[in-house]
Amino acid sequence: MPKQKTHSGTKKRFKVTGSGKIMKQQAGMRHNLESKSGQRKRRLNQDQVIAPANVKAIKKLLGM
Repeated sequence: MPKQKTHSGTKKRFKVTGSGKIMKQQAGMRHNLESKSGQRKRRLNQDQVIAPANVKAIKKLLGM
């Protein structure tokens, strides 16, 4: 049976940490940044661990 190909869009949006957690970039940092507070922008700029409900689907798309 052929190998499972990695989903290109998923590959660009998620990264796997050394301990196996899957990280994503927070939404909300693309536009209208002048109206958002500095505190809010700093919080949104941090990577976030994805929800446990989505881990199985993301790992399948990443070919793990």
